Amino acid sequence: MRSDTLSSTLHAVSDPTRRAILARLLVSSASITELAEPFELSLPAITKHVRILENAGLIQKGRQAQLRPCQLRHERFQEISRWLDQYRQLWETRFDLLETHLAESGLLNPD
Repeated sequence: MRSDTLSSTLHAVSDPTRRAILARLLVSSASITELAEPFELSLPAITKHVRILENAGLIQKGRQAQLRPCQLRHERFQEISRWLDQYRQLWETRFDLLETHLAESGLLNPD
């Protein structure tokens, strides 16, 4: 994953409204109007959030007659997951080493 792509992705998910939009799209695709329902924001404000998510490659707009439903793009989430996996593996290894050290030192309480 290129650094600039990662930056735009992380910027896109840094906002709680955009994360809520992504969570809503986990359920099913939705129009801008449907995405705006739970928020006390104007349609132009929601449209701006959707555009940021779309530019980051996290969602795409489809076309169904007059509607333009938004849906998740799973590829970008898979890229993020692969990027995070390297750090997840590092910390799991470090926690395993810490657990071993604490057990050997007698400082770890058995469950």
